[in-house]
Amino acid sequence: MSASPMPVPAREEKWFPFASESEGFAADIAQRLDKAIAEKRIWNIHGLVVLQNERLVIERYFEGRDRARGIGDLGTVQFSPETIHDLRSCSKSIVALLYGIALQQGQVPAPEASLFSMFPEYNDLADKDGRSRLTIHHALSMTMGTDWDESSLPYSDPRNSETAMDNAPDRYRYILERPVLDSPGAHWTYCGGATALLARMISKGSGKSLHDFARANLFDPLGMGPTEWATGPDGEPFAASGARMSVRDLSRIGMMMLRGGEILGRRIVPSEWILRCTTPTVSADELRRYGYQWFLLDVAFGKPKGWAVGRLERMWMAQGEGGQRLFVIPALQLVIALTSGNYGADDQWIPPTRVLREVVLASVK
Repeated sequence: MSASPMPVPAREEKWFPFASESEGFAADIAQRLDKAIAEKRIWNIHGLVVLQNERLVIERYFEGRDRARGIGDLGTVQFSPETIHDLRSCSKSIVALLYGIALQQGQVPAPEASLFSMFPEYNDLADKDGRSRLTIHHALSMTMGTDWDESSLPYSDPRNSETAMDNAPDRYRYILERPVLDSPGAHWTYCGGATALLARMISKGSGKSLHDFARANLFDPLGMGPTEWATGPDGEPFAASGARMSVRDLSRIGMMMLRGGEILGRRIVPSEWILRCTTPTVSADELRRYGYQWFLLDVAFGKPKGWAVGRLERMWMAQGEGGQRLFVIPALQLVIALTSGNYGADDQWIPPTRVLREVVLASVK
């Protein structure tokens, strides 16, 4: 029997209290941020929330141009704690959490199950080119081994695989019929199509839209304010890139992750699923590893001693186009949520990296 969805509590209005200067951060963290912005080492960030040990270290908002998935240019926006913002591919990491909730409720199968068993309408594809070997684990870990390119081409290019998926008459057939290039599980390929399949299974199993399921089972239990999930002309969600929420609410997800899937004493995501999402499954590149729709890497900070690079700790990361980030560093009980407007820029990775390294980690005592 499927478990019942969690009762929806009243919205939690209380925000995290400010940390004192003695609680782990140097007093000049705000000055570090302002200096980096004045020197143009950091640019076009929209909102920043840093939490440590359930206390607020810094919260800042700026003015800047913005865009919304499925809408386009929003012009110049004065951002505030209530302003919702595109998360772009941070949406992928949220979908992974939703899958774990749906799994606990008995509404989706375990990762070891056959992928095509959940898509009987595409049985004509199932036995071709070894696709029958695909499991849900391969979608969760982006190791499906099929032809997919959304990294070398901009999203404005119709040849980009995610863009082509969004424009296809049937986005799920488009994903499942991609040519098989490699053995499932052998290598990682960044694939928004994999996320779309996960979201479709959640909707099929729950009978709810992706956003409605997220509101009832994740966003409302976390006490979030307004959220959106953009959809395409076909009415299907942009599962891999369509979530919108405030930077404060993004940080709530990070805090829940640190608490092992709990908040305010309520279990939201199974602790074993948090572990599965944040356990390396495959190498993404020389620095990053990948779990279930979450990036994993080690970050160094502190003053180097001799040949040592300083302290090295594991970090979990959700990242989105334009500079959207959620960094979670368990050993420091640290959450960094950042929204930005550097969409389509080749150097968009620089501002969030410098916020992390030159502002936040440089201020850790």
